[in-house]
Amino acid sequence: MSLSIAVRRRRLLHRSRYRGCKEADLILGRFADQYVKRLDPEQLARYERLIEVDDHLLLAWLLGRAEVPAEHRHDVFELLQTFRLHG
Repeated sequence: MSLSIAVRRRRLLHRSRYRGCKEADLILGRFADQYVKRLDPEQLARYERLIEVDDHLLLAWLLGRAEVPAEHRHDVFELLQTFRLHG
């Protein structure tokens, strides 16, 4: 059974705000507050996969300290990166 878009969005908001790493909580929580409502179903799926990544690795990607793997180089990561820089 697939979840409705509304349920997926609520889960993503919660998971983005309560990651366990304060820096990730702040960046992803604020990003989700602003963008999760606007993401289409395919973008939501990409964001769901992106936030499965360990906080420290995801932060390294966002800060340019590690190369982003091809599977995560997509529009949602670019949106997150732009948000982090100009939020």
